[in-house]
Amino acid sequence: MSLRLLILGWFRLCFSMTLDLVRFYQACNPTRPLQIADALDQRYFINFSEVRGGDVVQELGRTITMLAGDRPTTQLFTGHVGSGKSTELLRLKASLEAEAFHVVYFQSDQDLEMGNVEVTNVLLAIARRVSASLEEENIRLRPNYFQNLMKEVAGILRSPVSVSDVSFSAGIASITAEVKESDELRSQLQQFLEPRTRSIIEAVNDELLKPGIEALRNQGKRGLAVIVDNLDRMDNTPKYDKRLQSEYLFINRGEQLRRLACHVVYTIPMELAFSDDLAQLMMRFGDRPKVLPMVPVRIHAGTAYEPGLSLLRQMVMARAFPDVAPEERLSRVTEVFDTADTLERLCTISGGHMRNVIRLLFSCLQKEDPPFKRATLESVIRNERDDLTGPLDDEEWQLLLHAAEKGVQGDEDYHTLIRKLYLFEYRAPEERWFGINPVLMETEKYRQLTQSQEQP
Repeated sequence: MSLRLLILGWFRLCFSMTLDLVRFYQACNPTRPLQIADALDQRYFINFSEVRGGDVVQELGRTITMLAGDRPTTQLFTGHVGSGKSTELLRLKASLEAEAFHVVYFQSDQDLEMGNVEVTNVLLAIARRVSASLEEENIRLRPNYFQNLMKEVAGILRSPVSVSDVSFSAGIASITAEVKESDELRSQLQQFLEPRTRSIIEAVNDELLKPGIEALRNQGKRGLAVIVDNLDRMDNTPKYDKRLQSEYLFINRGEQLRRLACHVVYTIPMELAFSDDLAQLMMRFGDRPKVLPMVPVRIHAGTAYEPGLSLLRQMVMARAFPDVAPEERLSRVTEVFDTADTLERLCTISGGHMRNVIRLLFSCLQKEDPPFKRATLESVIRNERDDLTGPLDDEEWQLLLHAAEKGVQGDEDYHTLIRKLYLFEYRAPEERWFGINPVLMETEKYRQLTQSQEQP
């Protein structure tokens, strides 16, 4: 081995042996999903599929790759907000790209107003993102229908955009950005587009997706997959006939969403997976939504679940020491926490909610440099507890206790508890259950309610 390689190896070893505080701070940003295609982010990633009841990303990917030459597929994916869905979907993207698929991933809340999501808005967002992605591959399509449609839309909205001078994707992007900021313009656009929904779907397929896929295959690609993230963040507001917005979009209009001529994965709000309309949803899309549950830290009986806790410890320590082998990280706990018990406390109180782990860790970083004192973590937990318990009323407390004992299905009140992260769903290999957010279980109110239930 050359002297240069020896010196490089020595520097890498020394670097891995010290805690890079700035990099640790950046790695604990709770708002940024891991970019699996990035070499550094790959070192932060921990695969929790073995304690979540299966590898959901593998299931989504196999459905696409196995049917690549047969027919387009439409799949639904859900989970608690902050459970790691975006990271898993980016892992799906990397996996499909390794299988020679062209993948278009985008976060829908960048294009759509989440308080008012219509099927035509979703279709146009997909058309825009696919077109832009194809243009990056030097595949430039000029769909006649959409060129004419955009001219009409620009006229209705009195838009300054000259659609003849911009690409198809840039034209849609300009109009989308304009209407996103105005309720009045959105209403005008929807009134214009709604009667044309069928024609829009046909144009997306015939003028964009089908010729785009053919061009991609000429470049050696197996097909096209579109991943629409963050639709689960749409507001839980009533739509037509008092249907929730999510129910209207995916059940009433689901048949239209699944008519696109490429592989599509939509994220959906988690309450749909427990709705009384689940059977209808499955009929629309041909399969049950794939659910990404919490990482179990306790089994239903209340005892610690070591497999889940072990992986959470690794996730925390990997953010501090991404270049250290997994088996060596835990020997360095006291460089990040005052004791191993403090790390255990962080993992347990999170309830296995991925973003909660990182968010609590980030709050500690905002208060002091590592190693974090137990008192610092407890201060962060108290703030979390106060924020969560403030809006809870007596009726919701009773619903929580009932859900933890009996489970959830259909009742809109329970869906609210799930959306607010008061109630977590777990799917360990051995069983499936609901659990109350551990932060709430440490309150005096919870102790009083459980003691009153135990009294004869």
